[in-house]
Amino acid sequence: MITSVPSQLLAASIALPVLPSAAGGSFAWSLVLSGAVVVLSLIPLGAARSQADFKPSDLAAPRAMFERLPAWGKRANWAHQNSFEAFTLHAPACLLCLVVAPALLAASPWVALVAWLHPVLRLGYLAAYVANIPPVRSLCWAGGILCTALLYGEGLRAVLRS
Repeated sequence: MITSVPSQLLAASIALPVLPSAAGGSFAWSLVLSGAVVVLSLIPLGAARSQADFKPSDLAAPRAMFERLPAWGKRANWAHQNSFEAFTLHAPACLLCLVVAPALLAASPWVALVAWLHPVLRLGYLAAYVANIPPVRSLCWAGGILCTALLYGEGLRAVLRS
């Protein structure tokens, strides 16, 4: 027979031991929002493909229709591809920071702002790339890479301190 277990004890027994409370919220949201930017990059690409008379036969070779895209559509395609590249660098940095969040935020509270800044910069990058504004695009790209590098650096420092 199963006896009644107080709900707090049950909740404590199944809670993840890595993150007390919501210490890593900024890193988790950065990860989710950066992934959302990758998905959002499909919108201008889809619009460009519709202007290039996308047909079901194009599904056999979707890259072959690249030459039919308008200039802004080609930039949308490149921005979409770069979004994947940036996400593959940023995601492990966020996960590293999630693992060491309490120690990391105690030593470097500003790093939470860096985590929030990355998806904002990536969204700006996407808009600037499609709109063909190279200086803004380059600044957003560099800023996003810097955010990722800072997350890696501070996350690794927190690991080495513990």
